[in-house]
Amino acid sequence: MKLIKDVIALRFKTSESDGVILHGEGQQGDYITLELRKAKLLLQINLGSNQYGSIMGHTSVTTGSLLDDNHWHSVVIERYRRNVNFTLDRHTQHFRTNGEFDHLDLDYELSFGGMPYSGKPVGGGRKNFKGCMECINYNGDNITDLARRKKLDTSSFRNLSFSCVETHTFPVFFNATSFLQLPGRANHNTLSVGFQFRTWNPDGLLLFSNLDDGTLEISLEDGKITVHINATKSARNYRVDLSSGSGLNDGQWHAIRLVAKENFAMLTIDGEEASAVRSTSPLIIATGGTYHLGGYFLQTLFAPSQRSFQGCMQAILVDDQPADLHAVEKGTVGAFENISLDMCAIIDRCMPNHCEHGGRCKQTWDSFSCTCDGTGYTGATCHTSIYEPSCEAYKHLGRSSDTYWIDPDGSGPLGPFKVNCNMTEDRVWTTVVNNLPPKTVITGSSRERRTVLQVNYSASMDQVTAITTSAEYCEQQIAYSCRMSRLLNTPDGTPYTWWVGRGSEKHFYWGGSTPGIQKCACGIDRNCTDPKYDCNCDADSKQWREDSGLLVYKENLPVSQVAIGDTNRPGSEARLTVGPLRCQGDNNYWNAASFTTPSSYLHFATFQGETSADISFYFKTSAPYGVFLENLGNTDFIRLELKSPKMVSFSFDVGNGPVELTVHSATPLNDDQWHRVMAERNVKEAVLQLDQTYRATQLAPAQGHTRLELFSQLYVGAAGGQRGFLGCIRALRMNGITLDLEERAKVTPGVKPGCQGHCTSFGMYCRNGGKCVERYNGYLCDCTATAYDGPFCTSDVGGFFEAGTLVKYNFMPEAVAGASKDAKILTHQLTPQEVNLTREEVVFSFSTSNAPAILMYVSSKTQDNLAVVLRQNGSLQVRYNLGGLKEPFTIDVDQRNLANGQPHSINMSRLDRSITIQLDHYPPVSYSLPEASDTQFNLVKTLFLGKVYETGHVDPVLIERYNTPGFIGCLSRVQFNGVAPLKSALRTTTQTQATPAAGQPDKHPAAASPVSYQGKLVESNCGASPLTIPPMSAATDPWHLDNTDAEFPFNEERVIPDGVNRDSAIIGGIIAVVIFTILCTLVFLIRYMFRHKGTYHTNEAKGSGESAGESADTAIIGTDNPETIDESKKEWFI
Repeated sequence: MKLIKDVIALRFKTSESDGVILHGEGQQGDYITLELRKAKLLLQINLGSNQYGSIMGHTSVTTGSLLDDNHWHSVVIERYRRNVNFTLDRHTQHFRTNGEFDHLDLDYELSFGGMPYSGKPVGGGRKNFKGCMECINYNGDNITDLARRKKLDTSSFRNLSFSCVETHTFPVFFNATSFLQLPGRANHNTLSVGFQFRTWNPDGLLLFSNLDDGTLEISLEDGKITVHINATKSARNYRVDLSSGSGLNDGQWHAIRLVAKENFAMLTIDGEEASAVRSTSPLIIATGGTYHLGGYFLQTLFAPSQRSFQGCMQAILVDDQPADLHAVEKGTVGAFENISLDMCAIIDRCMPNHCEHGGRCKQTWDSFSCTCDGTGYTGATCHTSIYEPSCEAYKHLGRSSDTYWIDPDGSGPLGPFKVNCNMTEDRVWTTVVNNLPPKTVITGSSRERRTVLQVNYSASMDQVTAITTSAEYCEQQIAYSCRMSRLLNTPDGTPYTWWVGRGSEKHFYWGGSTPGIQKCACGIDRNCTDPKYDCNCDADSKQWREDSGLLVYKENLPVSQVAIGDTNRPGSEARLTVGPLRCQGDNNYWNAASFTTPSSYLHFATFQGETSADISFYFKTSAPYGVFLENLGNTDFIRLELKSPKMVSFSFDVGNGPVELTVHSATPLNDDQWHRVMAERNVKEAVLQLDQTYRATQLAPAQGHTRLELFSQLYVGAAGGQRGFLGCIRALRMNGITLDLEERAKVTPGVKPGCQGHCTSFGMYCRNGGKCVERYNGYLCDCTATAYDGPFCTSDVGGFFEAGTLVKYNFMPEAVAGASKDAKILTHQLTPQEVNLTREEVVFSFSTSNAPAILMYVSSKTQDNLAVVLRQNGSLQVRYNLGGLKEPFTIDVDQRNLANGQPHSINMSRLDRSITIQLDHYPPVSYSLPEASDTQFNLVKTLFLGKVYETGHVDPVLIERYNTPGFIGCLSRVQFNGVAPLKSALRTTTQTQATPAAGQPDKHPAAASPVSYQGKLVESNCGASPLTIPPMSAATDPWHLDNTDAEFPFNEERVIPDGVNRDSAIIGGIIAVVIFTILCTLVFLIRYMFRHKGTYHTNEAKGSGESAGESADTAIIGTDNPETIDESKKEWFI
């Protein structure tokens, strides 16, 4: 039988938990099996697998629970090709079989009630069905009638009858206040009890008996059966403890048998004698006359702790005799209270399973709980995702570029997955990588037998589609390198190569082109190697060519397959590269609407959230109240509302009466800033959360209605015209689906699409002086006026200085015609009102291993200047000269050697005479200018970094001691009164990519820019974070010396008894200094003589060499006025 369609129907009832109901199989590996397994119905079907294992057709589906209740259950299996409807008691489960085959090929017979043949895939010790079946139909044939009329072979089945024999089980149901008391044989030396039980609770007392002189307890502890026997005989105590089994609180029937006699006890679980637990400890047994079952006792001689058993028992044996429960029911034997006889009211609270997204359901008699570990979801039913929906959301939480888990549909069916998030200044890029190696080689393909390359991604196709659907823009690079391998052009128009995108649709255009145009990028730009063709590879050249470009039509992305068809000729070869999928933006995250009148609202289709509902959105308003959304039913409803300036309410009714949850904020919510609301309601609880800070929870009633039945439209922004919401709502998501507020707002009076004012909530993420700039769908941190870069102005901008490199910034440059707008934006010149300063703010970081050096120098058109230098010993010094003093006022900031290769930061400010300086992480230190000093920095002219090359008056000490050979190291985050000179130099260079001609001294990146630099300047972050722990401050360092000339405090008397040795040491030191000076002079002379050779070394990347620097020096000498300080030959003759 090779069938494309099957319909199987039957009814059954049984008290057994396991048994094969039907089975059929074929020689090709096809099979179908329907069986009871642990009282659940299991359907296994396989329409075919291949011999290599790449196609696996096995499909397994489970439904129902507690089907061994001896009640009739109906089953219908409907299959058409791979689509199956599996119905149990009118509850239908639809699924699609695995594999790629459509026919069920059954070469052998189809058997009902067992497995006469040992099936290959599902055979091996399966129990036959024990119970009753009726109304068996297979593809229109009444199997029951055919078997009764002996039209079918039933010889292989024994004990088959055509009447349903009722079973004789007599279950007893116990609740928390039930007990059953049965009589037994008293004062007997052998104890024998047995029963079957089923329960969900892990603990409970099953049986208790007062022995003649002792007690017996059989209890369930953490899913195990434990037996405690305590007996006393002749003043001697006997105790026996037995334990067996595990997980016996699984709702299935389990059999217990205990036998105890002199010096022997045995506990058997489920009739497995081989695994029975035995004890040969000393024991004397004398039974009592009464046995209590159920764990609840009114009064006993030795009352145990109240550990009530909730569940069912049957087949109770006392002294090896079945208990007469009918007599108990009549009241003639034993006693009972609050039990239900001849029934088992057990309920499987995990069927249907309310735990979502793979959460594991655990239950007790009264309730269930969900374990969400490892699922990526949280909540009482594992409904709410713990991850953000996109990289855009992570950015606006202040996160930096990294790999993140995202969940685009939140509580929807798609699971979370990993992506790379690249947070740039104005965009957020989401990258999903694939498994195709770059330049994959393809040979041996033809138009008749194409090579198909499968492109698999780090996420499923549905997950990737969720990214592209919500993104503003997507792109994917695709490249085809070829040698005698044509790409698109064919005589009949069908291309040699195509790619498959979303929806398994073929596409005949290539990267750089658009849908519907069968061309490559060079065909669009008209610059192909051969003008007759629209692709470079179509020229069929023997040289390597390439067609590459970006695929940007996001509705077609990502690329899932590429079929290549022209690499089978001699010498023909191709290499394919498919880059990662890159998308930017998240339309769902910024989808917003503004409600401008109290009566305005948006309406959508009825919200479908019967047993599980979650709602999340952002709002901002200046109104004191307003209804966010509402959906009504006959009596059921759901509503979210701003009830007062500090209170949000979540109310609903599922038929048990109205329920309201409220959260109170410590600050007003009508502050025109964004606030986030998340509400969830399921069969376990309801939760309301505000700003991830305030939370309210209310448990659902143990008994009652659980389904939320709504019929009206969903209203957003108002409730029947009353208490309408005024403000903005964005990113409204209900059960994982984002509602398109903007699209609906375009056609709704009183509602406008979009919302402005994001900076009021997100502006705090712009650091270090960055300004928040409003955008239609978000905000942007403008770092132009800061010394930082990055999406939040937190990335240091620095540069590596070689010997002789300097940056020069003119505060009042002459205007140059044709200056670009970008150049003006990148720089900031002080206005005439700002050039006379009474305050300065200086911040920068540096690292170097060379001293002395000038870090920063600010000159003026007068004699005023400011310098920050490293002295010969590596200590930091600040020099102020504001007039009124004969010598500059100097501040030795720290005596430690800061030229240690580690990054150091300095933060300095001056207001009139008061100067405050902070070095690294140490506390700020205050200084004061002398009374004779002026307090105004007059006519600020130029700022230098690294070296001074200035006209006019310059502090001669700076030139003689610190200016040669210049600063060698790294400077970063340099800022002076709102000006970032180093960043301006680096950024303007990057924008213009200007390369000076030979002979030009300064590199002017932009014509109107006030910034220029000399020498080689390489951008670097300079190790923004310290690499080692800084040394202790002077206050806490016991070995710190107040000045570098002080001697180490050892015992001088014992080492230097007189002054002779001290004088000799002084003379030796002078000689050493003279020799060192001569050697240094020789080194500088040799370096000067060979300066044209260009032999200098640095660890940074090399540029054009020293010749460029020499030309710069020559040009400066030729163009500056005669007062320019010249460190050339004239200086060496002095």
